[in-house]
Amino acid sequence: MLNAVDDTNFSTEVLESDVPVLVDFWAEWCAPCKAMDPLLEQAADEFDGRVKLVKLNAADNPSTVSQFGVRNMPTYLIFDKGEVVDMKVGATLSKVGLTKWLEGVSA
Repeated sequence: MLNAVDDTNFSTEVLESDVPVLVDFWAEWCAPCKAMDPLLEQAADEFDGRVKLVKLNAADNPSTVSQFGVRNMPTYLIFDKGEVVDMKVGATLSKVGLTKWLEGVSA
């Protein structure tokens, strides 16, 4: 299961993480966001200990959304050592694509 992060714990859970972190910026009204959930859940299990996957509800956490310039849902940012190292926008990732993307940051 993907852990939720918010404006109050984002720094601790994401920016200070010892492993790369994929943040799923999502919204309750976003059907493509919900469609991606099963793939993200599988990836969270597969990459456990190598890449942390978390969800941030964009509607409830405007400070973090604004800080990183997120404008569309879903948006996926990968952080490593507190910095954004990659980004994808939209529900365009397949299982294979997501796996390859995460393998690239977990190496």
